[in-house]
Amino acid sequence: MILHQIQTSTTTDNALNCCLRYIGLEDSIILADDAINCLLQLEWHQRLQDIKIYILIEDIEARGLSQRLPKSANISIIDYDQFVLATLQHTKVITW
Repeated sequence: MILHQIQTSTTTDNALNCCLRYIGLEDSIILADDAINCLLQLEWHQRLQDIKIYILIEDIEARGLSQRLPKSANISIIDYDQFVLATLQHTKVITW
């Protein structure tokens, strides 16, 4: 069980696309920094719908996206303490 950390925007980097090539069924993704912007695009939201996604609340607030991000059962909004717990619940963390 791997936690994949993506920090870069899909418009400037290929990290999320590469991650999706290798992600396992029990793996999760944490979208941080500019990576959260991908959820504003329908294509990415659909591609990620079957994957457990974490988003840091601080990144959402810093970008003013509280009202713009779609609600979805597979997306959990977390704080830094919960991020640490997520890293401990996974056997490995990979930053792309």
